[in-house]
Amino acid sequence: MGEQISTRAAYGMALAEFGGNENIYVFDADLKSCTMTQYFAEKYPDRFFNMGIAEANMVDVAAGFAACGATALVNTFAIFASGRVYDQVRNDVVYPGLNVKVVGSHAGLTVGEDGATHQALEDISLMRTIPGMTVVVPCDGYETRLATKAILEKKGPCYLRTGRCKLDVVTEQTESYKFEIGKGVTLTDGNDVSIIACGLMVQESLKAQKLLEADGIHARVIDMHTIKPIDRELVIKAAKETGAIVTCEEHNIIGGLGSAVSEVLVTSDAYAPQEFVGVHDVFGHSGPAFELLAHYGLTPADIAAAAKKAISRK
Repeated sequence: MGEQISTRAAYGMALAEFGGNENIYVFDADLKSCTMTQYFAEKYPDRFFNMGIAEANMVDVAAGFAACGATALVNTFAIFASGRVYDQVRNDVVYPGLNVKVVGSHAGLTVGEDGATHQALEDISLMRTIPGMTVVVPCDGYETRLATKAILEKKGPCYLRTGRCKLDVVTEQTESYKFEIGKGVTLTDGNDVSIIACGLMVQESLKAQKLLEADGIHARVIDMHTIKPIDRELVIKAAKETGAIVTCEEHNIIGGLGSAVSEVLVTSDAYAPQEFVGVHDVFGHSGPAFELLAHYGLTPADIAAAAKKAISRK
């Protein structure tokens, strides 16, 4: 595993790296040192705008820039990027198909001590149900860099979810790893159960794979970085070849990755029992990030237990 870095920091550095195109404009809601757009602001101050704590206004200004041909990125905490500005994102960005990238930082339980009001556990659900919205949830710094480049190159609205915690880099060392929007990545192979994860739950799933291996269970771990469009082909292949599915996300189990995977299963000929690892339809609360993951059942041991349950249901 590589050096630890948060996905928000990796995004900020990638934005500065790939932001040389004079058509790219970045907007932030007075959080540049948190969302890490500060790197872009320092390098390209003429194309960076601090919009203050006025998120709805920020989205509509960005939409205006995009309507004039710009690539516009709006940045704030995920709870605000998905909730506070839902109306503006839906009606003023995605409905007209404008080239605006919504970047939600500090997502999930691991925003930690900021507590339930700032722990976005519904953002994936909200964003993926908007017609025409692409939703990307990278798991580490290397993948975030590639995801940032990809959404800048892709025309149309995207939602990119990043987090606060420093995480191990697990994708860069994966042989023949390639990032492509809409295509998941198989990180480990196995024929007993498939663990499909996004965000930091990819790292937790790889740890779970080791626990299962010690018990003689061979788990396939899939990094499903794109929630929409979901990689149907990879989900169906995993279901047919392993016969059991576990989905893992730092999000409500309703409406997120687990729901997206189950929608594939029930609309295909690849039936497989599925277990959901995530937040079970409750709010979070304040606490140290990884203690919260343990409290809500998002640890490698929890994933391993879910895998065994899924296998027992074959």
